[in-house]
Amino acid sequence: HIQELKRTKEMIKKVTKEEALEYHRVPNPGKVAISTTTKLETKRDLSLAYTPGVAFPCEEIQRDPNLAFEYTSKRNLVAVISNGTAVLGLGNIGALASKPVMEGKAVLFKKFAAVDSFDIEVDETDIDKFCAIVKAISPTFGGINLEDIKAPECFEIERRLVEELEIPVMHDDQHGTAIITSAALMNASEMMGKKIEDLKVVVVGAGASAIACSTMYKELGVKNLIMCDSKGVVHSGRTDLNKYKLNFVSQTCTTMEEAFKDADMVLGLSKPGTFTVEHIKLMSEEPIVFTLANPTPELFPEDVRAVKPKAIIGTGRSDYPNQVNNVLGFPFIFRGALDVQARKINMNMKMAAAKSIAALAKEPITEELKSLVGDLAYGRDYIIPSPFDKRLIIEVSSAVANSAVETGVARIKGFDLEKYREKLSLMI
Repeated sequence: HIQELKRTKEMIKKVTKEEALEYHRVPNPGKVAISTTTKLETKRDLSLAYTPGVAFPCEEIQRDPNLAFEYTSKRNLVAVISNGTAVLGLGNIGALASKPVMEGKAVLFKKFAAVDSFDIEVDETDIDKFCAIVKAISPTFGGINLEDIKAPECFEIERRLVEELEIPVMHDDQHGTAIITSAALMNASEMMGKKIEDLKVVVVGAGASAIACSTMYKELGVKNLIMCDSKGVVHSGRTDLNKYKLNFVSQTCTTMEEAFKDADMVLGLSKPGTFTVEHIKLMSEEPIVFTLANPTPELFPEDVRAVKPKAIIGTGRSDYPNQVNNVLGFPFIFRGALDVQARKINMNMKMAAAKSIAALAKEPITEELKSLVGDLAYGRDYIIPSPFDKRLIIEVSSAVANSAVETGVARIKGFDLEKYREKLSLMI
C-alpha cells in the first residue's frame, strides 16, 4: 500500500497556475466546442438540414412532442446549469467566473459517458427567476445537471424543477456525493461486520451534500445519525435551524464529544479542522472515516491512522486510496436516464447507482486498469471503483435505466436490459 501510494503521488504532479491557464487557452479558448453529426456537403444536404426539409420534423414534433427525442439532439443532451454561488472551494464567484468549471463538467460527461452537454451560466440568484429561466429553456434538453448552487436555495430550486419538468433534473453537488459515499458505506460496513441499521453515523457539515448524504443514509437504513454544523451538534434545544436541518435533529446529544463517542462512521463535508484526532479517538476501534473537504481534508489519512490503525478511510483527493469522486456517478446516471427517456431521477434510481458502484468494487480489476492504477483489489483501501474503470458505464447506466423502467418514469417501451448492456459495452 505504501509503495502504491508513493507511486500515485509521483504520478500526480502539482498543477501550476501557468499550466492550468495554458490548458484553458490553447489550442482554442475553453474546453468544449460543437461538432455536427450529419454531413453537409451538397446542395441536397443543405435542403435536408435546413429549409425546406427541416419543416417535416418540426411538424412531426408539433404533432407529438415526444418525437423530439427521435429527430433532435434532445435525446442525448444535458444542460450543466449554475449561477456560480457555490463553486468548488471558491464560494460565490458569480455566473461568468463559474464557466470554466461548467465547461469541465461538460467534458466529463462527454469523455466518460458520451453524453453531449451545454454549459449554461445564469446570472440570477432569485429562486423564482432562476427556476423560470431554467424552465423556459428546458425544451432544448433531455436532462438538467444543476451545479454549484449554494444551500439552502439549491434545495428549493431542485425541488421545483423536478416537480415542474418532465425531464431528469439532478443537483450533482447534493446527490453525487450521496450516491458515491453510500456505495462506500455499504462496502465498509460489510467489512466491519456490522449492519447499516446498527451504525452510529456522524455527519460534520450541513450544506447541500451533507443534507443529501444524510437523507440517503436514512434510506439505506441508518437510524442513529447525528449532524453537526458550524455551531456544533444539530440538536433539539437549538432555535436557529432551517427546515432542512430540522429533519436531522438529535435527541440524544448536544456536544461533538457526545456525538463522536463510540461512533462507527464520520462523514466530513466541511473544512479542515472542524473535527480533530481527539474526536477520532472517541470513535469505535474500526471506524469509517470519510474526510471530504477538498483539497485539504478535515484530517489527513495518516493522522486518522495514527490513532485508529484499523480505520477505513476515504478522502476527496486522488493521491490517497478510496477517492470519493462524483465522476463515478453523474455521467453514467444521466446516460442511463437519457437512454430510457426518463422523466426524473428518483431515489430508486440513485440507490440502484450506489449499489452497482459498490458491487463493481468487488470485481477483479481489468489488466488495462491495472496499468493505470496498480494491482488493486477489493479491501480497506479499495472500497469504491476507480473513476477510470470503463465498466462503470455498463454497470451504473444499466442499473439506473432498469430502475427507471421498473419505477415507471421511463418513456420507452419494451426495454431489454441485456441488449442495453451489450450496447453499453460497445461504448467502452
